[in-house]
Amino acid sequence: MAKHIKPGVSTLALDKLADEFIRDHGAIPTFKGFPNPYGGPFPASICTSVNDVVVHGVPDGQTVLKDGDIISIDCGTQLNGFNGDSCYTFSVGEVSDEVRQLLKVTKESLYLGIEAAVAGHHLGDISYAVQHHCEAAGYGIVRELTGHGIGRDMHEDPQVPNYGRRGNGVLLKSGMCIAIEPMVTMGKRDIYMKADRWTVCTRDGKPAAHFEHTIAIRKGGAEVLSSFEEIESLERKLY
Repeated sequence: MAKHIKPGVSTLALDKLADEFIRDHGAIPTFKGFPNPYGGPFPASICTSVNDVVVHGVPDGQTVLKDGDIISIDCGTQLNGFNGDSCYTFSVGEVSDEVRQLLKVTKESLYLGIEAAVAGHHLGDISYAVQHHCEAAGYGIVRELTGHGIGRDMHEDPQVPNYGRRGNGVLLKSGMCIAIEPMVTMGKRDIYMKADRWTVCTRDGKPAAHFEHTIAIRKGGAEVLSSFEEIESLERKLY
């Protein structure tokens, strides 16, 4: 996706590229057809959330990226019976320093959450690490949506909130797999759902960032199973 995100590209075009890539590598795009308790199944293979869209943006031919936008690409796949889930918020062309800082802090909070994801700690340690870092920078933490356990199914217990207290929640044990995904707003944390019953936006219209890794809990430190390495390598070349 990083190679194709640029002004003039529609979110539908990105979805078609992602779907083809996933299937060509023998995997299944698990978002496509994902059931919705509020309405119809998700119609695409990735979520494309632009600017004030926090999560679950539905790709379409009318949403065309322009210089200064940000877009969160959330992707889930199943391969050999197991699921992976990851998200990255990309800059489209040149973005403002204010937006760049939002992305920086949100990504930092993800890795601080991962640092806290150690066997013997609790879920609240992850949640606190994310919340404390983002709120200290003046950002909002979305509370209605969480990370999650992951394995044979895309969404498993436990839920992994991005806010909480240290020492609270489920005890983390070696071998547990979870997806940590800070969803952070530049302004207030209040959100609403659009009429499509999927797209979740900030109420104040300010941008939101979303980064996600799938990890395995280990003694002494988590193992990160997804990777931003190729994306960040390309970003360094672009900027």
